[in-house]
Amino acid sequence: MAITEDQPVISSKQPLYLEGPQSRRFELRFAFKVFWQIIKGNRSLYFVGPCITVFGSARFKEDNPHYAAAREFGKRIAGIGFTVMTGGGPGIMEAANRGAFEHGGASVGCNIRLPFEQLPNRYMHKCITFDYFFIRKGMMLKYSYAFIVMPGGFGTMDEFFSTLTLIQTKSITQFPMVLFGIEFYRPLMDTIEMMKREGTISEEDLSLVKFTDNIDEAMAHINSYLSKNYEIEKKRKPYWWLLEK
Repeated sequence: MAITEDQPVISSKQPLYLEGPQSRRFELRFAFKVFWQIIKGNRSLYFVGPCITVFGSARFKEDNPHYAAAREFGKRIAGIGFTVMTGGGPGIMEAANRGAFEHGGASVGCNIRLPFEQLPNRYMHKCITFDYFFIRKGMMLKYSYAFIVMPGGFGTMDEFFSTLTLIQTKSITQFPMVLFGIEFYRPLMDTIEMMKREGTISEEDLSLVKFTDNIDEAMAHINSYLSKNYEIEKKRKPYWWLLEK
């Protein structure tokens, strides 16, 4: 239906990029801001090395078993020479970064600027803060060769299904994905099994996720895939004339 002069135009005192059409000046400014954050992310992460991303809740404290498991994952990832990447915040993210950081491994994070501030954890060698979730998530996928999904909430589910969809549709290489926490994720796996019975996913799609609560089994799954499909290349060198470090 066409807009007539009698119809009101919805406006906002603080326009946001998902609130529909804004002024042309706003849209252009937004496009440049997105472009700049992508460039900034690429420059910051270009030399961090191959990463394994750990997703999970920001709400778990240090005394939680899931925190301890994520910390062990960080240690194991560092042990095989990969960089640990997380969302840069507290909880599971902090634990995974901490495990790598405390055992001599590389540890990086892609933090997000929120209305309620999410402070970066202190166990990272490099941290980039983004304004938009879609850029942050893209960076966490771009530089990673495997994904470990720990227990979490809405944000973790978004990251899990977004990544899984890209793997399923072959939009990204079929990297190994671990869903860690049998008791926590049993209802989710039951739902995925139901999807298979109803025909909304195929039998082969179930093989895209390793469902376990055993850290040794999870790391063996990741190691097996990486050793079969990738080889070590010569390390990239920074160019001084691009102000790269």
